[in-house]
Amino acid sequence: MDMAFKVVFLAHTPDAEPEKHNCVIETSKYKLFTVLVKDQNQAVEVCKKLVKEEGIHSILLCPGFTHRDVAEISEAVGEKVAVAVARGDGPGSRISMEVIKKEEMKMSAKRKRDKVKKAVKRKPKLSIKEKRKLRREKHKEE
Repeated sequence: MDMAFKVVFLAHTPDAEPEKHNCVIETSKYKLFTVLVKDQNQAVEVCKKLVKEEGIHSILLCPGFTHRDVAEISEAVGEKVAVAVARGDGPGSRISMEVIKKEEMKMSAKRKRDKVKKAVKRKPKLSIKEKRKLRREKHKEE
């Protein structure tokens, strides 16, 4: 029986939910798992889990992983699993960084808008005098 080569590709994104943001592409000879992770802790956990449950042979990391991240993942999964980083050429890396920065700016602007919306929705705090006045008015209506 032939065994498929099993690889997981991991990429960072701030809104990732690994249980939800993943997929598998498979042939009889190759099985590629793709998982989005929020941070290094999730990356380590996902790698350990897939190595144990799926028998992953190789882990391919997006360029956002640092040398320390790579070392930590490599140590967590053991010597029998290859760990590599997908690196681009100069122009490719520059293009990727520009897109990432634009997305971060959009996310930052959205958080600011959401914060303003939240502040507007809050009821203003009333002074003690205003609260008493409202109670009196309510009492008169009854």
